[in-house]
Amino acid sequence: MGDGPPGPTSAPVRGSRLTDKISYPQAGRGSGEGARNGLDADLAAGMELRQLRYFVTLAEELHFGRAAEREHIVQSALSQQVQRLERELGVRLLERSTHHVALTAAGVVFLVEARQILAHVDRAAQAARSAVAASAPLRVGIIDSSYDSMPQILHEVQARYPGLVIHQVEASVPEQYQLLIDGRLDVGVGRATLAPPQIASLLFRQDPLGVLVPDGHRFAELEGVSVAVLAEEPLLLAEDARAPEFNQFTVEMCRAAGFTPTVYEGTVESIRAAADLVAQGRCLYCVPSSCIAALPGTIWRPLTEPASCYPWSVLWRAADDSGHVRAVVSCAQAMSKRLGWLTVAVQAAQ
Repeated sequence: MGDGPPGPTSAPVRGSRLTDKISYPQAGRGSGEGARNGLDADLAAGMELRQLRYFVTLAEELHFGRAAEREHIVQSALSQQVQRLERELGVRLLERSTHHVALTAAGVVFLVEARQILAHVDRAAQAARSAVAASAPLRVGIIDSSYDSMPQILHEVQARYPGLVIHQVEASVPEQYQLLIDGRLDVGVGRATLAPPQIASLLFRQDPLGVLVPDGHRFAELEGVSVAVLAEEPLLLAEDARAPEFNQFTVEMCRAAGFTPTVYEGTVESIRAAADLVAQGRCLYCVPSSCIAALPGTIWRPLTEPASCYPWSVLWRAADDSGHVRAVVSCAQAMSKRLGWLTVAVQAAQ
């Protein structure tokens, strides 16, 4: 799949937010031609793109406090970086006083060049993303279309790489393992507890577990359902060949509460089919919160005493360092942090 976004342990390049040193072809140093064609290479070698970005933001705001807020840094750090930039250049870019910030004549000229540099970096980043999109399609495994975790992640991937073609393959977690190992899948999703050694994983969500009950059920009026009371109801499990990791999680949760669940004899192959059985009053079904919006006709209540969370992980071949995989893992990390997907379990335990 070639080069692409940065690896699973780093965030992707976002526009001009780079901190690498930059350099430019040698210009006529100190001459008008040098001023027109770009920065002197010796000077530019000591600059960082973040310093240029901070300077441009400050030039637009003409206020250190507002500029620091825009860049999400403290005011003192912004001031220090701009001062370092001025020292590298050997010129004063800003006139400062207690209540006033203004561009010098050199600052006005430098602002034009700095904006062009940052614009070039933005275009370079977009070109890199377009190169990823032009390569082979991304093949993603999903367990069931009712779960929203992977669709949300893929929506963010698609927003970053609009031209990327994504193929979603519905498969059980064991099937995803084999497809990944065989090279027929790039990324999967599921509980990684039973993953073979060839599969790498990243935990991105602790998903509160609850129980689906039919309308009018005695649990429907409760704010939360104690795990222990599930001993009084038949519980639906998935076919063990399709979801051994989820069945294991459910059974272990019940045993930890002091009972072995009474298992409903029928089986289903999808969350929607499970919801139909629940709606008919035949059984109850434990399911994470990430799919409840797609299950009309049933009521979901969180499990308590103890509260339980189902762990979702991104799955990929351990030897695969392709741009596609790195893009999905990076987006999963970013979304997990933004939505607090890994803090839910901590809050539930408190």
